[in-house]
Amino acid sequence: MPSYEELRELLDPATTVLLTVECQQGVVGPDSALPELAREVRASGVLDRVARLVAAAHESGVQVMHAIAERRPDGRGANHNARLFRAAERLPVRQLVGSTAVRVAPPVEVAAEDLVVRRLHGLSPLTGTDVDALLRNLGCRTLVVTGVSANVAVPNTVFDAVNHGYTAVVPGDAIAGVPSDYTPAMIRNTLALVATVTTTDDVLSCWQRPRQVRRA
Repeated sequence: MPSYEELRELLDPATTVLLTVECQQGVVGPDSALPELAREVRASGVLDRVARLVAAAHESGVQVMHAIAERRPDGRGANHNARLFRAAERLPVRQLVGSTAVRVAPPVEVAAEDLVVRRLHGLSPLTGTDVDALLRNLGCRTLVVTGVSANVAVPNTVFDAVNHGYTAVVPGDAIAGVPSDYTPAMIRNTLALVATVTTTDDVLSCWQRPRQVRRA
């Protein structure tokens, strides 16, 4: 892990964006389409840690972005080229545009200044969406990635962030996947090779005394 000073430099509020990935009712809420994942997120405290990070970002002037996966009722534009997508079509809870399932799940709070970016296809918030352009317009250099799942969307997000030239920071205790022992193994053997892995508490400590934020 980096030193406190190194991490604080990386997490400068003026050049950092906090991204929550698929922290939506239909994924991590009580009526989730993926109940095993939802149970893991809540039992492990991951969703509470994401909420703490979001609250601290709001207080310190760090831009927050929420990435939501959804689909049209007619499925137009959605992927069908992998087992994951075909299985999602058969789930009892569908992430339909405008439904409760695609609202950010409590206790994560969405502030007026947050950006909510929705996608109809793919596995990553950064592919085929406005996220990269928005990050560049915000002057982002460091992307803090939180949410779900450590199986698919989170590693895709981290890889895409690195490929686009951002420094990825992952609070390892603020992401979740299934089974529970998969996430630490994936962090250790994969994400640690391309991202700065830290903890929620360390990120929070860096934002307790934020610098003056200067955004265009």
